[in-house]
Amino acid sequence: MTSTRTTTHQQQPLGSPFSFAATAEDVTAGLDLSGRTAVVTGGYSGLGLATVRALASVGARVIVPARRPEAARAALRGTGSRIVPMDLADPAGVRAAAALIRESTARVDLLLAVAGVMATPERRVGPGWEGQFAANHLGHFLLACELYPLLAAAPDGARVVVNSSAGHVLTDIRWHDPHFRTGYDRWLAYGQSKTANALFAVHLDALGREDGVRAFALHPGKIITGLQREMTRQEQIERGWVDEHGAVIGADFKTPSQGAATGLWAATSPLLDGRGGLYLEDCEVARLSGADTPMDDGGVRPYAVDPEAAARLWELSLAATGAAPIGS
Repeated sequence: MTSTRTTTHQQQPLGSPFSFAATAEDVTAGLDLSGRTAVVTGGYSGLGLATVRALASVGARVIVPARRPEAARAALRGTGSRIVPMDLADPAGVRAAAALIRESTARVDLLLAVAGVMATPERRVGPGWEGQFAANHLGHFLLACELYPLLAAAPDGARVVVNSSAGHVLTDIRWHDPHFRTGYDRWLAYGQSKTANALFAVHLDALGREDGVRAFALHPGKIITGLQREMTRQEQIERGWVDEHGAVIGADFKTPSQGAATGLWAATSPLLDGRGGLYLEDCEVARLSGADTPMDDGGVRPYAVDPEAAARLWELSLAATGAAPIGS
């Protein structure tokens, strides 16, 4: 297994030709993904929609699991995407969606976990799971495990790209109480789920690399999308994100296309060939950040890329979801 020292060494910029301002169109310009199959969660709004449009425009066959299939069909009209009903917070639904995908394709070249929720009121799903941990992490974990044979079947290797967030700096995994049974905090719950996203990529990469399956996590940047739907307009105004009309005024905010760029770069960049388990931002490998580094200064906390913590979370997630073990 990758050592902490190796992980630390690899969290260094590679000299990407893209940057903060890059768009989905910039990253995919000149690519030909004909014959490739991509699965994109959250692919019918915000960053996911920008991701699907970019992939479809360069020839990829795109499958979009969607909690609201009719809304997905309307948003994705003209992209040629296939819609599969799925609610990430429903394990049985995730398994059913994965079964439909397995029936329709022999391989998955790209799995992009873009869907997510943020700062929601307390919700219990499944067997009492905390809702943000369930939707953001456990649902994607189960989907990846269910689709793993298709990822391993990709002849040129597969990439799994998981949207984490700078919000991971809010907290490590609360090993003593991951489901907030002793008191709920919506922001800590969000932060934990984003740390889980990053750790998931670390261990999936460790298990999958011999099968050619590599995984990455990323911070897409600050973007106003449907992700903020559980926050009031007043909350967003007080944080300096939007004005009273809802127009974005926050510094360093990206458009949805710019927000999709890092995930597309993670999925397609030859600079990342032979690499994995890394945390990315602004179309580049992020540096490690110290405990006192402000969230907006970027980087990834060491606890979010720690291989031992990633393995521990993997076992917790296997036990919770009943997913089949993968890899060698």
